[in-house]
Amino acid sequence: MKIYIMRHGQAGLYASSDAERELTGTGRQQSADMASWLSAIEPTLDCVLHSPYVRAAQTWQVIGNFFTVNKVQVCEDITPDGDAEFIADYIRALVAEYNYETILLVSHLPVVSYLTAALTNGKHMPAFATSAIACLELNENDCQLKWLETSQSIS
Repeated sequence: MKIYIMRHGQAGLYASSDAERELTGTGRQQSADMASWLSAIEPTLDCVLHSPYVRAAQTWQVIGNFFTVNKVQVCEDITPDGDAEFIADYIRALVAEYNYETILLVSHLPVVSYLTAALTNGKHMPAFATSAIACLELNENDCQLKWLETSQSIS
């Protein structure tokens, strides 16, 4: 099964709180570019989890029309300071319970890097540019980072 981990698009620096920061025009375009590229590889997603923070929700709003999606869930635990081990366990539980083949998670630094490390047993902890997407392949015994792409690398 495949887990796609995406960092939200570029966001403005100023808002009344970190949770309320909004995407910039560049962030919207980067996210759309990445979604267009990914949907050519993976047009259907079994489950999407996104952070409740405005910039992650807006990223999902921008990219959602590129995919056929079976379930979308706002996940309170995948904020910037979320517990990566807890999130990894939650993803494994979703896969076990619902037999998902594809999950997309839209979240933030640093948790996207820590989550990648948690799922790959510490083998990989990549830095994610805005709108970057990592593909992890999960099987019964292992989870491997297959690739990490950015809007610059797909151009």
